[in-house]
Amino acid sequence: MQLANTPYFERPLFFFDQARFRKALAEGAKPALEIFKDAAGAADTQMAERFREGEDVRTLVHERALFVDCLLHYAWHQYQWPDNISLLAVGGYGRGDLHPHSDIDLLILTHGKPDRVTVDNIERLVAFLWDLGLDIGHSVRSVEHCLELAAEDITVATNLMECRTVVGNDAMRERLANHMTPDKLWPAEKFFSAKYTEQRERHNRQQASEYNLEPNIKNAPGGLRDIQTIGWVAKRYFRVRTLKQLQGKGFFTEEEFAILQSGEDFLWRVRYGLHLLAGRAEERLLFDYQRELAKQFGYVDSGTQLAVEQFMHNYYRVVMALRELNDVLLQFLDEAILQRGQRQSVTPINERFQLRDSTIEVTQTRVFEEQPSALLEIFVLMAENPDIQGVRASTIRLIREHRHLIDEKFRSDSANAELFMQLLRSPRGLSTQLSRMTRYGVLGRYLPEFGRVTGQMQHDLFHIYTVDAHTLQVVRNMRSFRSPEAWQKFPIAAEILARMRKPELLYIAGLYHDIAKGRGGDHSKLGVADADAFCRRHQLSGRDSRLVCWLVEKHLLMSAVSQKQDITDPEVVHDFARTVGDREHLDYLYALTVADINATNPELWNSWRASLMRQLYQATRRALRRGLENPIDREEIIEETRGQARSMLRAMGLPMTSVENIWAQMGEDYFVRESADNIAWHTAAIHQLHSASKKGERRDTLVLTRNSGPGEHDGATEVFVYTPDRANVFAAVVTGLDMLNLDIHDARLYSSASGYTVDTFYVLDESGQPLLDEPHQLEQIRKTLQEELALVEDYSKVIQRRTPRRLKMFELATRASITTEPGDQYSTLEITSADRPGLLARIARIFITHDLRLHNARISTLGERVEDTFHFTDAAGHPLLDEAATRKLEEDICRELDAIQKSGNRDQKTD
Repeated sequence: MQLANTPYFERPLFFFDQARFRKALAEGAKPALEIFKDAAGAADTQMAERFREGEDVRTLVHERALFVDCLLHYAWHQYQWPDNISLLAVGGYGRGDLHPHSDIDLLILTHGKPDRVTVDNIERLVAFLWDLGLDIGHSVRSVEHCLELAAEDITVATNLMECRTVVGNDAMRERLANHMTPDKLWPAEKFFSAKYTEQRERHNRQQASEYNLEPNIKNAPGGLRDIQTIGWVAKRYFRVRTLKQLQGKGFFTEEEFAILQSGEDFLWRVRYGLHLLAGRAEERLLFDYQRELAKQFGYVDSGTQLAVEQFMHNYYRVVMALRELNDVLLQFLDEAILQRGQRQSVTPINERFQLRDSTIEVTQTRVFEEQPSALLEIFVLMAENPDIQGVRASTIRLIREHRHLIDEKFRSDSANAELFMQLLRSPRGLSTQLSRMTRYGVLGRYLPEFGRVTGQMQHDLFHIYTVDAHTLQVVRNMRSFRSPEAWQKFPIAAEILARMRKPELLYIAGLYHDIAKGRGGDHSKLGVADADAFCRRHQLSGRDSRLVCWLVEKHLLMSAVSQKQDITDPEVVHDFARTVGDREHLDYLYALTVADINATNPELWNSWRASLMRQLYQATRRALRRGLENPIDREEIIEETRGQARSMLRAMGLPMTSVENIWAQMGEDYFVRESADNIAWHTAAIHQLHSASKKGERRDTLVLTRNSGPGEHDGATEVFVYTPDRANVFAAVVTGLDMLNLDIHDARLYSSASGYTVDTFYVLDESGQPLLDEPHQLEQIRKTLQEELALVEDYSKVIQRRTPRRLKMFELATRASITTEPGDQYSTLEITSADRPGLLARIARIFITHDLRLHNARISTLGERVEDTFHFTDAAGHPLLDEAATRKLEEDICRELDAIQKSGNRDQKTD
């Protein structure tokens, strides 16, 4: 047989005995389809085994294409064909690249319209190939039709550029190729512009980030399609068939070609393994595949990083390097193609740099070699001059070639330190320049500690960016607080930045707050040493250095206090204020925390978290103004709140005797933790319920709902429950809310002396927002909870919703810790566990089993895990002091929740 004439296939297919295959077909002892399937199955098995044994992936990819060529050749010759027809491979298969489940794109090229017999044979051939199990995509066209479509569609043109004849008359392909040249169709300028637009749109569909948690290895920035785009544009411009033919033409350096080749090798290996694991053409590197591939590629867990984290760290570094190279080479072609022949204005900036139109470039090629400080200076110039839109490709290449000059001597030079501080103090463009410095490999060399976390990820759903991408986003968020829009979305942060003494200290803290991730231990404490070294090297004052280091060490504090502690408790606020110490530390910490939360995961920042942060900030400011030596008194709070609520109720016309009777049943905590507005709302409804009961109406349960207005907790929907106190009330309410797909973020539970439980829940919908203020939605909550509470005496319902795919990828051992400090009213339970539907209801059942009373719950969902805090007492209202009982409760909680997790995962694996 005559195989396709292609440079890719130099090795014989030793695993495919073609003589034996032809003999089996000739003898006809078995149906042809069965013979083909046997050959394909044996090849798949053999190639998969070779892959697992570590054979070169290029060999496997090209041999798979050659093997499919063979199958297509033999399949083609089972039918009769005229002389003027041929079977062509197009697209990736046309290049000779074929992964286990890649599409096999075929073009049946005809001379004019085929006759009926030929059409029948084409249909029979295609059906045969589908029955064989090949993932083919096919078209039947004449040369003229191909040219018409190619002229209209850049994708068609691109596929045809890489076509080759598998079997049939090769003159047909040559005729097509002769009409596909740049001087006849898609000239280089037009082709480049179309492919560049296509890439930009593709990147945008992938959130323009190479750092997605489950990246698309083909279409995301830095993926395989970026390598192909470079090849398509360059090969069309230089009129060559392979990138290798461009060596020595000045398009890329030897180092850049090596990066392209090694990057493609790595991504091909990942893609090949991904297809084998998925059993289909899967291009998304999903969590479960990440783990399996890490194991297959020989990564093992270390003391500081999981195997999968090491694998993905390597992956992100590779795609980042490829994206950087893609930017450089496409910009080089942009300048060579689109800007060729254009008149350009050159404006001197200084001895080292000049402006060519709107892009900056060096004045001569030895600038960085002669003055290494220029490697920082160029970014300072761009930050200070808004007219500079970017860097010339030739200068980017020089930066890449000379970044090795950024060594210890460079970092110790006070002139370079001053340049970097000048950049941090620049009024505009800081985050853009830091991103450029990262992309060109400069920031990771100037700050080696930043270089170590470049591409580093955490294998969870909470941190959706790598550490370096997250860090740059933190600084970007900080800078955005200065924009006019920030006064609407982040009013406190905007007000803080407007009067901040030295914003650059905030940016330094942002750069260093996560710098010690992945080293093991507490990264907040470990990062302090790096931050202190930076401050010393850049000659910050002792006061400024201490502030930066304090911010790095305490960057998680404000978030933890606001979300896990009861910030209505004056003692909690006073302790936090004592840690903060003064208004300046509070302001810097607030701005850092808000920027950090918003850069960790866009879904984290919602109206609820904003409300908690605002409350804590404002309460702490009041405590600082009052003086740390003069903490607020609980009695003072109670009296003030009662007075305000009394005025509201009097305005409603409620009799004060009824109000005081209702309040007499409430404990002090109720008046400390609830706002005057809430108390008035609750009291009026309870009075109405009692009045109805006196008139003979048989009602003993009250459920109220509303969206909070301005003030406390204005970012959530409030659900108020007033019902006779029974053991299963909390379990019934949380189950009912879970059935409605509502997430509880705060629960305040009070027992009244009249035998009622008084509970307030703050809930958000699945998108992290309060419910729409529509009567039917709020009524649905009331109806559902009334039905659940009617069954409370014999309550056994447990929510049975499916666990989402992403959540079941993570099995997290539950941790439970119970503490009781001397003088505490309650014991505190902290639970960290995998997030699962119905989890809160299960925890409620554990409290019932152990005869415990729950008084408060703070619910925090962080990706695939929950970090919940509960305040409880025993049945008599006392904190848990028995050490043996405490340990037993911790063990029971862990055992119960882990069993639920395993059961849910096991059930779904059988779906």
